[in-house]
Amino acid sequence: MAASTTLSAPPSVRFSRRFDGLDLAIDELSSELTDTTRERERDRVLLHEPVRRLLGAGFGALRVPVEHGGLGGSLEDLFERLIHLAAIDPNLAHVFRGHIGFVDGLVIDGNRAWADAWLARSASGILVGNAQSERSDTAEVAAVVEPTADGLRLSGTKYYTTGSIYSDWILLTARLGDDRVNVVADASHPGVSSVDDWDGFGQPLTGSGTTVFTSVPIETADVISWSDEDDGAGEYVAAVFQLTLLAVQAGIAAAALRDTVAFVRPRRRIFGFAGEALPRHDALVQQVVGRVSSAADAASRLVLSAARELDTLRTREDKSAAYREAALGVFRVQQILPRIVLDATTELFEVGGASAVGLGYGLDRHWRNARTLASHNPARQRERSIGEYELNGTFATWGREHTPTGAAAASAATAPGA
Repeated sequence: MAASTTLSAPPSVRFSRRFDGLDLAIDELSSELTDTTRERERDRVLLHEPVRRLLGAGFGALRVPVEHGGLGGSLEDLFERLIHLAAIDPNLAHVFRGHIGFVDGLVIDGNRAWADAWLARSASGILVGNAQSERSDTAEVAAVVEPTADGLRLSGTKYYTTGSIYSDWILLTARLGDDRVNVVADASHPGVSSVDDWDGFGQPLTGSGTTVFTSVPIETADVISWSDEDDGAGEYVAAVFQLTLLAVQAGIAAAALRDTVAFVRPRRRIFGFAGEALPRHDALVQQVVGRVSSAADAASRLVLSAARELDTLRTREDKSAAYREAALGVFRVQQILPRIVLDATTELFEVGGASAVGLGYGLDRHWRNARTLASHNPARQRERSIGEYELNGTFATWGREHTPTGAAAASAATAPGA
């Protein structure tokens, strides 16, 4: 008997707070896209239309304050929906990572005139892509911003430019003389070209390939200098960027549970059993599904708990300590969540025999997508940094060292050998 490859779409999700227009659009996308994600990944069908529908419904403006024209949502509101979008299609959720980090950076930015202008733009339905990395043997940045008779011009080539192929503007790192700066470039300029050449085995529809900038005009106001002497806001933004990856992995776990259940329920035979022996009544199959369910639930709870904590920490008066605590909290979650999701997306194959690996079901895509996301920022590096902080009070992230402070500093100063 030929195996059916139809997997059922999830029911409408109740979020803790409702945003009617946006949530209606998400429900519609869930109905339309859930059953076709594996085919779109296989055929490399990019997500231009779903991305624009989400932007039109206000997803990109969810975190923009109401006074700037946005929906005024909390981080919990955002990450609830991001997890659900990732369960529909993890590529679609991942596309918004750069935009999410950019907008939350604006929310806490001290340069109010500049930040307010970009918050208003974000409320209008634009998408900001991300293009920080380059393919090189070192961490040096080759992209440059140079003064010309016609103003500042940007040139360079970036890779891992997630979301940029769909974007209206692109945030990237470049060099201006001896300084490292962030700049915002107009993606519609003829000098900007994004190519769908991402060659990873997972997340194939995110546009995480090459973007080339050739003499692109940059407004002076849109050049932001890097500085080690800040209040640690970069750590908060890094935490939001990382939590976005974790939310997409939580959505993958939810999708893996959904598709595993859909695979098991109609089956009439267990491998090695003669005649009919319904897998859904088998104790071992139930155990596997129970583990996948527990992983999906735990992953979602971890993300939403971290989101609530980030919202709380952001309002504290001691910004530097709060931002450091925010980053540490998310990086600790990073040590746990990918492991349980990767384990679940591997173990789900135990519910069936060789048929479970059939391309028609596409159950392998959950592991491939989760593994790809887990490889973006290797957890082992941050695991060591967490240990260093606990032992010596030194906080390190994004290549910047911070001297010991507070109780950690006192502990380090009195340690044996100090």
